[in-house]
Amino acid sequence: MTEKLKLAASMLREAYSGDTVAPLREFLHPTDADSAYAIQELNTRFWEAQGRRIVGRKAGLTAKAVQAQLGVDQPDFGVLFDDMRIDDGGALDPARTLQPKAEAEIAFVLGADLPSVDTTPDQVAAAVASVHAAIEIVDSRIADWKITFADTVADNGSSAFFVLAANGLPLEGLDLEAAPMEMTINGDTVSTGLGAAALGNPLNAAAWLAQTLASRGEPLKAGDILLAGALGPMVALTPGARVRAVIAGIGECSFTYGRA
Repeated sequence: MTEKLKLAASMLREAYSGDTVAPLREFLHPTDADSAYAIQELNTRFWEAQGRRIVGRKAGLTAKAVQAQLGVDQPDFGVLFDDMRIDDGGALDPARTLQPKAEAEIAFVLGADLPSVDTTPDQVAAAVASVHAAIEIVDSRIADWKITFADTVADNGSSAFFVLAANGLPLEGLDLEAAPMEMTINGDTVSTGLGAAALGNPLNAAAWLAQTLASRGEPLKAGDILLAGALGPMVALTPGARVRAVIAGIGECSFTYGRA
C-alpha cells in the first residue's frame, strides 16, 4: 500500500468532521478502481478497529445514465455500518452531514450466505429473507460533489446513512422490475422511478454485489442488508425536510432531516 493512498484515506476520514476535500486527482486516475477500492478498504479496516460493525453493502452507479456521466461501465459498492442506520420514521441531525442527498431504493435482507463468484439473480432470490423499501442518504466528502468514479469508490460509495422500512415482505410474488417508486419531501413529489432502474432489476444489482464481494474474499452473509441502487434521481436535502419513499407493492419508509 503506497503512502499516497494512505494519505488519501486519511484525508477522506478527516473530512467527516466538517471540511470537504478537493477531488482526489493527485492520488487517483478518474477510473482507477483498484486504487480507489484500496483506499475504501483502508478506511473500512480503520473504522472496524474503532468498533464500527459492518451490517451490509450498498450498490451504486446502477443506472446506465449515471455510469455514462462518470465514464464507466460498471456499478460500484460501499460498506454499510451499524451506525449509519436511521430508524424508519426517525430523524437525522443535519450536523452529521456535509452535502447530503436522498434517493429511494429497494433493499434486501439476506437469509442465507452468497459465497459464489458466479452468483445468479435466481440464487440471490432464493437467499432473500425480506424485501424492503429504503432511502439512502448519500453524501460526499469531495467538495461540491465534483466526483469521478474513483472519487466515489474511495469515499465509500459516497454513502452516509440509510433508512430501511420497518416491515419487509417475502420476495415471492413481488414484481421488482415494474414496482413504481415515488419519493416526496414535505408532501411534494421530488423523484419517481421504477425498480428496473437498478440494473434492470434489483436482483441483478444484488447478484453483481455478491459476485464482486465473493471475488474479493468478502462474501455476503445471512443477515446482511443490501441496498440495490437508486430507482430515481437523488434530491438534495435541506433542514426540516420530511422525506418519504413509497414503492408500490413493496412498502414505504420515511425520516426527517432535522434534530429529533
